[in-house]
Amino acid sequence: MIKFIVAAIWICAATLGAAVYSFQLTSPATEVETPQPLLGGLDYVKTDVIAVPVLRHASVTGYFLTQLVYTVDPQIMSKLSVPAESMIVDQVYSYLFGSPEIDFTQTRNLDLDTFRANIREAVNAHVGEKLIHDVMIEQIEFMSKDEIRDNALRRRSTAMKTPHFGAEGASDKKSSGH
Repeated sequence: MIKFIVAAIWICAATLGAAVYSFQLTSPATEVETPQPLLGGLDYVKTDVIAVPVLRHASVTGYFLTQLVYTVDPQIMSKLSVPAESMIVDQVYSYLFGSPEIDFTQTRNLDLDTFRANIREAVNAHVGEKLIHDVMIEQIEFMSKDEIRDNALRRRSTAMKTPHFGAEGASDKKSSGH
């Protein structure tokens, strides 16, 4: 009987000690530092595809297409009354229309560093603070009017060749026993 009482006291002491130890480990006094994000808490924002018409000799010769990802300071971003993406799109249009020396047919020869830097600096100057820290290019290409027309014709021809099962096709399937 004495062994049983000593064993019960031992189990209670061990349980109490384990509980006290576990509460000390999880107490707020021993805060665990969370690792900082890669770029110090910046948010990544992705634009939709921006299509800028290329004008030569008073006619559209094609479209410059780009999709950008930019890093922004979330504190400054929350203060904006105009969406940052609208400012980015505006600056892409302004840069491309304001640079007639750019040859859009040779996107490989486009100076991407200058393109990114000009977009970043123009938006930051417009805001008055360093909102955008980096501009990254996800997609960039030029499509001529002929390429766009060919793609549209190709889509139409495949749409005409593809059988459409509307209400008639559904009733045919039911009546045939399938």
